[in-house]
Amino acid sequence: MSAEESLVFELKDKATQSKAFEVLVNTYKERLYWHIRRIVLDHDDADDVLQNTFIKVYRSIDGFKGESKLYSWMYRIGTNEALTFLKQKSRKLGVSNEELQQSLVENLQSDVYFEGDAIQLKLQKALATLPEKQKLVFNMKYFQEMKYEEISQILETSVGGLKASYHLAVKKIESYLTEPD
Repeated sequence: MSAEESLVFELKDKATQSKAFEVLVNTYKERLYWHIRRIVLDHDDADDVLQNTFIKVYRSIDGFKGESKLYSWMYRIGTNEALTFLKQKSRKLGVSNEELQQSLVENLQSDVYFEGDAIQLKLQKALATLPEKQKLVFNMKYFQEMKYEEISQILETSVGGLKASYHLAVKKIESYLTEPD
């Protein structure tokens, strides 16, 4: 039994569930935080979505069948939670998803947790112009250096489709970054 299979087994066993969940959170919280943060852009929103993701993982672990890796399953939950959060936030504010993205990028400049320089801010502005799927693929491939096979499991999309999305995203970002200000 692998370490991951053992962890899943302990998560499903009521006697070891609490301790195993603590191990799960400590193992994945940072990676999942940055994955979610790149989608929602705001530190406080990322914390809220991360918390909701772990709650959902905890409540749904009995439904995890082991057909994918545990972290792929958790990333899929985190991705869906982040996208749902953004849709709810744009609806609550009465703006489109694109307007919300632009607003979030503009707020990055005043975010004390954003440590990027001018070029990173411009990259975030370029990312905000991408369709949702291209943005997700670019974030996972470029920032997290994930393999297409891993991204495929998380987004439930073919590797060929992901490569096309990444290629298009790179071309659009290059075009945006070379435009004069």
